Amino acid sequence: MSVFRRMIAMMLFALLPAMAAGLFHPKRPAWNRPAPGNEVELSAVLQWGPQVLWVDARARNLFELDHIPGAVLLNEDEWESLLDRFLDAWTRDSTVVVYCSSASCDASQGVAARLKSEAQIQNVYVLKGGWETWRAAQNK
Repeated sequence: MSVFRRMIAMMLFALLPAMAAGLFHPKRPAWNRPAPGNEVELSAVLQWGPQVLWVDARARNLFELDHIPGAVLLNEDEWESLLDRFLDAWTRDSTVVVYCSSASCDASQGVAARLKSEAQIQNVYVLKGGWETWRAAQNK
């Protein structure tokens, strides 16, 4: 076997444990998550599991009509009175996903920005397409 082939074989054998550690290590980065603050697809959020804390940024009357199960109401109009209830539901392990009425609604971006700046919570995302995306997925 030539020296070149031996070097290639040794590099491959060295890469296998490194790749396994990268895939299975408990502290590996979450490669499938976008940077916090960015919009995220519903399909990705559904894979994140039970640590997701849904935040409904719509008006109270819309929240009371219907909302994602387990969601917490937190909108900018009632920020001061609703923030404590949100903080009671939130844990350090939570991944916060904010939604509002539709893709054109900016309320979720506003609430997400305030959670990051005022509450100093970093794992905050915005559901792409908002409530309409959730409803459409439920009706399939």
